[in-house]
Amino acid sequence: MVDSPGRITLWGIEVFMAAADERSISAAAKRLGASPSAVSQQLTNLESAVGATLLQRNARPVRLTPAGEILQRRAQVILNEAALARAELAMSDLAMLTRFRLGMIEDLEADVTPQLLTHMAGELKASQFLLETGASHTLYELLESRVLDVIVASELNVSDDWAEVHPLLREGFVAAAPKGAVRQDADILRQIKQLPLVQYTERHYMGRLISAHLARQTLSWPHRFELDSYHAILALVGQGTGWTILPPLALMRARRFADQIDVMPLPFEPLSRTISLTARRGILQDMPGRIAATLRPILQDTIVTPAIGIYPFLAQDLQVLECTDRAATPA
Repeated sequence: MVDSPGRITLWGIEVFMAAADERSISAAAKRLGASPSAVSQQLTNLESAVGATLLQRNARPVRLTPAGEILQRRAQVILNEAALARAELAMSDLAMLTRFRLGMIEDLEADVTPQLLTHMAGELKASQFLLETGASHTLYELLESRVLDVIVASELNVSDDWAEVHPLLREGFVAAAPKGAVRQDADILRQIKQLPLVQYTERHYMGRLISAHLARQTLSWPHRFELDSYHAILALVGQGTGWTILPPLALMRARRFADQIDVMPLPFEPLSRTISLTARRGILQDMPGRIAATLRPILQDTIVTPAIGIYPFLAQDLQVLECTDRAATPA
């Protein structure tokens, strides 16, 4: 169906906001799953309807005109109300929810995500499920730009009053060294100072978190490897290349290296992160809380209990968190 010029449509508003956010017609088209020509046509129709040029499309990057800046402020309100209306209709009858867009950190991709989706598919029988896996900071950006409805990711210590946060899991980071390379009845820190650090990439939030923690301890290591793959990091550690710092979720995701490494508490100040479910406040009514309630026993059975069974010292540092709902505030 082609929208008639002269009419303001919700789709036209969504296209305009995507182009305004992305500053690129092609990037907006990719985000919306549409063709660049379709995006351009919708923008032309919207400009015709409001009687003003909204975007300088020949600029690189695309820029808002003064009229576009005015519409952008009003358009956000329109999209918020439309999302709220859809949510209220869906919540009145879950069978009416036709699409659910979920973001999950890769740490939970193999073990937890299939169980959650199976449960949700039984509850939302008419829904199409769209899953995006990736780094926490990427998922958060997709949630903020409305590409995703709900994400499960590491908290980023940001303050956004639009977000509701349901903490799920707290995990303390651990040290992993080559099997037999570190005597745990001796000075562990002194021993690992002799080994290179196989570092998780600082391009991701978790890598920056680890680096900042080491800097606070005035600790540094030579490192030739900075990787974004748990499997690659633990493979190098298992081969004797060096040691690493990772969360327990990483160990459970790369269990095939368990017999090649020794795992121990950090031999300096502890470091932890919180995995939470985050959604836009007030949009999906009580659904985020119910999804969080579904996830907690899955995390307990799939991650926490098996991990503590393998590494008993994790009992105090790997815990499913109580049910809470709060705005996103700095930790």
